[in-house]
Amino acid sequence: MTKPLGTPLSPAATRVMLLGSGELGKEVLIALQRLGVETIAVDRYENAPGQQVAHHARTITMSDPAQLRALIEAERPDLVVPEIEAIATPVLEALESEGLVRCIPTARAARLTMDREGIRRLAAETLGLPTSPYRFCDSFEALQAAIDGGIGYPCVVKPVMSSSGKGQSKIDGPADVRKAWDYAMAGGRVGPGRIIVEGFIDFDYEITQLTVRALGADGQVQTHFCDPIGHVQVSGDYVESWQPHPMSPVALEKSREIARAITADLGGQGLFGVELFVKGDQVWFSEVSPRPHDTGMVTMATQWQNEFELHARAILGLPVDTSLKSPGASAVIYGGVDATGIVFDGVAEALAVPHSELRLFGKPESFTKRRMGVALVHDADVEHARAQAKLAASRVKPRQA
Repeated sequence: MTKPLGTPLSPAATRVMLLGSGELGKEVLIALQRLGVETIAVDRYENAPGQQVAHHARTITMSDPAQLRALIEAERPDLVVPEIEAIATPVLEALESEGLVRCIPTARAARLTMDREGIRRLAAETLGLPTSPYRFCDSFEALQAAIDGGIGYPCVVKPVMSSSGKGQSKIDGPADVRKAWDYAMAGGRVGPGRIIVEGFIDFDYEITQLTVRALGADGQVQTHFCDPIGHVQVSGDYVESWQPHPMSPVALEKSREIARAITADLGGQGLFGVELFVKGDQVWFSEVSPRPHDTGMVTMATQWQNEFELHARAILGLPVDTSLKSPGASAVIYGGVDATGIVFDGVAEALAVPHSELRLFGKPESFTKRRMGVALVHDADVEHARAQAKLAASRVKPRQA
């Protein structure tokens, strides 16, 4: 940014609007506020985690073009930062082309990454990056035909637009196809529609390669990489992560080549979470998010500048440092109950685990499998950190008040 950072709530303020204010957005808002930025937290429900810490809270349906345009035109932020997928991205593209707003990283990137079809076609068909075999389907019959016509079993079905693994399932044989289709239809962010079916890759592990596009001393965008993050997912939803994940030098270089290629095409400035499958020295592109990644919450324990601070600095045109401070791990704390205004038992016991921290997100409503917090542990031995993070998470017991 060329504009100097101003004082919040003054005419000189630098104003940043986040579209989506969950646990990841909350940390971005905190990082921005530490740099004296005036923040506007937008979400679809009131008292979202980020709204609890921002200067201003706004509640709208972000997928509604009229509501989104009206809010941005009324607030006139310097930057609009999408933090979720379910946004009326054509409005962002229009406002950007009209010169009314700068979207992070770009409005085009927000549009392409809001659904799996746009980003998969860009990666595989335009950039020629290695991916799993895939087909897009609009009906159960088309899904069955795609499987029979070459995708085969096992395979993975996902809605083209969903988050945190919602609607995602693995199909092991013909008996699973109908159930997977119905689950995908129920899990899409904008209702029933289109799905992607992917051939199953027999990978050794999957990583998140956090990639930062930030201005260098010469004013040109430079690409920076964090150490690779390993993670475990259950039904497409992250449950634990650790950093660094050991990789061969060849696989690490391939991972960074893929991450550099996809983020360079998307353009702009900010942090990207690039998900990759790895087997030996082979690497396949999976997905990319143009924003902090849930598996990257581990960086709050492992890096000198965590992923949220890196994102904030990059979008403001400030220098970044992606170096590792200590190996570490994270483990998710689930709600365990369906209730509003829950309380957390066992916090002191969890924090008694050596080198541990907690982040309790403050979500106003709990669901059995909703992510309500995360345990973080730093330790010289990453495997010990993983065990300790899971231990700390297990000691936190959400319950109805």
